[in-house]
Amino acid sequence: MIYRFDDFELDADKVELRKNGEALAIEPQVFALLCLLVDNRERMVSKDEVIEKIWAGRIVSDSAIASRIKSARRALGDSGAEQCFIRTVHGQGFRFVGDVQEETPPPSAQPAEPALNAPGPVSSIIKAENERSVDPSPEAPHPNDRSETAKPSLAVLPFGLIGEAGPYAGIADALPHDLITALARLRWLFVIARGSSFRFRGADPDIAELRRLLRVRYCLTGMVEMFGTRINIVVELADTRDGGAIWGDRFTASLDDIHEIRTRIIASVVAALELQIPLNEARVARLSTPESLDAWSSYHLGLQHLLRFTKEDNAAAAALFTRAVREDPGFSRAHAGLSSTHFQNAFLKYTPDPASDILKAKEAATTATELDPMDPFSNFAMGRTFWLEGDLDGSLGWLDRATAISPNYAQGIYARAWTDTISGRGLEGLTHADTAMSLSPLDPFLYAMLGTRALAYILEGDEAKAAAWAEKAARAPGAHVMIAMIAVVAHSLGGNRDAAASWAENVRARRPDVTSQDFFQSFPFHDDAVRARMARALAEHRL
Repeated sequence: MIYRFDDFELDADKVELRKNGEALAIEPQVFALLCLLVDNRERMVSKDEVIEKIWAGRIVSDSAIASRIKSARRALGDSGAEQCFIRTVHGQGFRFVGDVQEETPPPSAQPAEPALNAPGPVSSIIKAENERSVDPSPEAPHPNDRSETAKPSLAVLPFGLIGEAGPYAGIADALPHDLITALARLRWLFVIARGSSFRFRGADPDIAELRRLLRVRYCLTGMVEMFGTRINIVVELADTRDGGAIWGDRFTASLDDIHEIRTRIIASVVAALELQIPLNEARVARLSTPESLDAWSSYHLGLQHLLRFTKEDNAAAAALFTRAVREDPGFSRAHAGLSSTHFQNAFLKYTPDPASDILKAKEAATTATELDPMDPFSNFAMGRTFWLEGDLDGSLGWLDRATAISPNYAQGIYARAWTDTISGRGLEGLTHADTAMSLSPLDPFLYAMLGTRALAYILEGDEAKAAAWAEKAARAPGAHVMIAMIAVVAHSLGGNRDAAASWAENVRARRPDVTSQDFFQSFPFHDDAVRARMARALAEHRL
């Protein structure tokens, strides 16, 4: 069926949206949504029906629906204010209100003997789109039964206990049990159940035997030390392939604070493993020959390049993520990584066509969230694509979803801090930035967390603190040129012209073509007065 309205043609058979005869770029799920609305234009389509037909009944947020509606309107040159084609029935659903004419393809173009009860073209499109994200069959191999190229697996062992614990003896089992529950929420990590891992009790577990029996790549062990009214808890992550320690930490507190320290340990360990295991996977992958890289290894090498924040590394990351997607089209995190490379291209103006990168970032993030809607990185990548369009409110649902899925996901919390700050909510931005830094003090995005703090203090009118945090941000590993521009602004507003001039020279040396317009495209502040103050500070130093 072909639907004609205004200058558009919606061709369900060819899966094309055309304007004046020319095909438009449109995401498959957005096309399916348009077909659903146009095909049922005589009535309102409820939100529940949209979820049922477009997402196959999976749980999705209102912001996800709003995102697809916004994309459909944008493709048609419509808007939420005008609603020329797609009208919102507040709190209930949507209706297509354009004047539509239907055209049936010539008989020669149709199958000679259609199958009995075959679905119509619109249903076929929606069905095909949903089938892309159907869970594997029960007969599919379990992740822990796959080869060494599968996603990493982890066993958390019961902690050892030293000293007279009295009524607190249970902490040695309670903490690792809580950690198993929290770590099991990380979609990229396979965590062995308590019933199996707790069979390995003892002060010195045999890592080789544990690897042989449980077939895990990583092992988390711990020791609880009681001395008087104090408690020490030591945790260590080991690679079972060679028995080497990868990461460790120590926590000390009063027994009166036992419940508080449990919460802090769980948050810190989860955040640390989000960082340390991928770093180790990349280290192992570097030892492989390029032709032997599988999808998982390519992804982790790509992640390492991505987080160096240079044009050359970003291009290398894009090539590795593309390889990972080619090797495993269903690998959601590889699509999210590819989205992040396009985000970086557009955010830092690495390429001459940012509009194309914005579209590609959204397409790759959409694929990632469709393949695994419960992966925090995929939701994080989708949320950041809205920044590129200046739609900060549109990003919030995705970023909140990322941290709802994984409450200790430091990068997701940082992204919320950035969004709050750019939207003018400086105090909220400070709170979220502090939380992100406490969860992941060595995070690759630490420079951005520090920079967000500086921007938040500018909003709050505390130029001295803004300058101090901007200086830290600009000197942190990975800080890109836009962070140096924050330092220019903060020092200028704080009255330190020499420091501002020095950072301005740094900006020009790194990117001679960068301007204040680029700065405000990357940081689309809502508050006109704030933008004006910053613009004057940049202009004072010829930026």
